[in-house]
Amino acid sequence: MGSDTLSRGDLDRLLAGHSSITPRASAALDLSVYDWRRPHRISRDQLRTVEAMYERMVKSFESWLTTRVRGDLSVKLQGVEQFSFGEFTLSLPTPCSSFIFDIAATGQRGVVDFGPEFSYYIVDRLFGGEGKANVYYRTLTPIERMAIRAVADKILLLLQLAWKDHVPMEFTVDGFESSPEVMQVVNREDPVLVANIEFTAGQSTSFILVCLPFAVLDKFCNASETQRTSSVPVADGERDSARHQSESALRSTKVPLFARLPEFHLSMRELARLEVGTVIPTGISKDARVIVRAGTQERFIGHPGRVAGNLAVRVLEAVPSAPGLHD
Repeated sequence: MGSDTLSRGDLDRLLAGHSSITPRASAALDLSVYDWRRPHRISRDQLRTVEAMYERMVKSFESWLTTRVRGDLSVKLQGVEQFSFGEFTLSLPTPCSSFIFDIAATGQRGVVDFGPEFSYYIVDRLFGGEGKANVYYRTLTPIERMAIRAVADKILLLLQLAWKDHVPMEFTVDGFESSPEVMQVVNREDPVLVANIEFTAGQSTSFILVCLPFAVLDKFCNASETQRTSSVPVADGERDSARHQSESALRSTKVPLFARLPEFHLSMRELARLEVGTVIPTGISKDARVIVRAGTQERFIGHPGRVAGNLAVRVLEAVPSAPGLHD
């Protein structure tokens, strides 16, 4: 018996009620813990696709920022990860410099957060400094926010372009928050996708965090999963079995049938005189044909009659497939 299985003696003791038995090679098994409270919403293949999208976005942002501040700097993507929104807010400093943006037509919002070193570097360069300003751990002033707002708008435009082929979205900055504890974007337990972007200028290093709620990315996740599933080859036997099951389910489905008499007309005077028990003269011949509907579609032409005292319809022919015969 292999070294990674239970021995006969182990099995006997297990059946006797001993729960402390463990396969001898369990330490070599490649196991991973599954978090039931925070299940992964994105697969590895999808994550690689997203990282490639963000890499291109970061390169474009680096080129724009370099020409904007005319400084020696570098911007690179550190990674893209899934967190709960509560975990994301715990990673932010106090005070933070977070711009809240609205995602049009979704009722959802996201966050772009700038580290203090980045914020004061941008402010100093845009106001004529050398980019060596001191870092103050305080809330940005309204004028400083206006300077950083231009950077936030550019990041959101690039983010919008990065996602347009997968999930078209439109972002608009609609607020600023300096206290992570009171930030109201989504529920604390809701999953979010966070891109961690590293900024370096001289000896200074800072980070930019871009947070998107997973609620707006379901289309991307589901489409990728469907494409992955459909690409898996299926054996002929499995395909025939699935088709047989589908046909059986379809044949056992009940469809309502209706028999409709030909149209006839009543005057408003005759209609006003109708009451319970009134016999309506239709003028329709007893040999007239009726239309049999299956659901909402006209399918057969039949003849009305009786069978064992019950009303019945004898199917004579199928309705020709011509325009106007189907609803």
